[in-house]
Amino acid sequence: MTDEERMTYAGAGVDISDSEAATAALVGAVEDLNTEGDYAGVIDIGDRYLALATDGVGTKLLVAEALDDYSTVGIDCIAMNANDLAAVGIDPVAFVDYLAIDEPDDETAAQIGQGLAAGAAEAGCALVGGETAVMPEVVSGLDLAGTCAGLAPKDGVFPGEAEPGDAIVGFPSNGIHSNGLTLARKAALERHEYEDPFPRDESTAEAKSEPRTIGSVLLEPTRIYTYLLDSLCELDTHAAAHVTGGGWTNLVRMGAFHYDITDPFDAQPVFEFVQDEGNVTSEEMHRTFNMGTGFVAALSPEDAEQLCDNTDGRIIGHVESDQEETGRVTIRGLTLQ
Repeated sequence: MTDEERMTYAGAGVDISDSEAATAALVGAVEDLNTEGDYAGVIDIGDRYLALATDGVGTKLLVAEALDDYSTVGIDCIAMNANDLAAVGIDPVAFVDYLAIDEPDDETAAQIGQGLAAGAAEAGCALVGGETAVMPEVVSGLDLAGTCAGLAPKDGVFPGEAEPGDAIVGFPSNGIHSNGLTLARKAALERHEYEDPFPRDESTAEAKSEPRTIGSVLLEPTRIYTYLLDSLCELDTHAAAHVTGGGWTNLVRMGAFHYDITDPFDAQPVFEFVQDEGNVTSEEMHRTFNMGTGFVAALSPEDAEQLCDNTDGRIIGHVESDQEETGRVTIRGLTLQ
């Protein structure tokens, strides 16, 4: 594949700029909406805040369909919502799902339910209901989404903006999570099938176990970060970010600063595989995927050290002033704006 044939997320079918413009148009149409927050809508209900987040699994469902394995996508659905609440500093308390299908299938529904139950248990929230809609003329296959609710005392949420001089603590991802699968799928299928052994899986050789398939690596469920909330809330956490759609540009949600990332976690082999198979640039990879770091928090250097002692995080960079005040992220010299 030549430089002219490099794959991009937009070329694969998802243009982040167009998506952001559409979202802005939707928000503009409901400009009187009385909520605050970036990752979640936060509503003042008197003595506490109520937060709501909604998200789906995306085109990861097409991998699940190809493998006829829906056992983990429920975890993804919980994770994408619960992690957004965690980025605000709010514990999830309840979750409802919405499953749209073209025709009923008991086995598929049972697998999805098992994943939802496992994800809810890990996130520490209750499954309080949901909806299954059979819509053969609207849906081909199925779509899975959900909404997560959380509650927090008014002094319990993060301020939401980093400060120059803050340290950035990062936490490792499980792999691709549930973002960028449109690009990852097309790159993977350039020369392979989902059932093929994953060519970069060195760990299985050491463990002398059966090699994972490419499809199973792509289905690795999204890590849930709610376990961090106690430690984050005990310290003076200024802001946090879930590295989701938009990749590393999500850090700019913490404010229009320069985020200088000098020591990120190593990207799992799946990212190298996608980059090589799709001839994807490093910039495009970091704009699309988490590249090994799934969640970050900005705190004073002293609090950051304490957070690292209490969790599996480590300091991966620092926050600096941005003269243009547009916000930018630099990852080992690679700049995203």
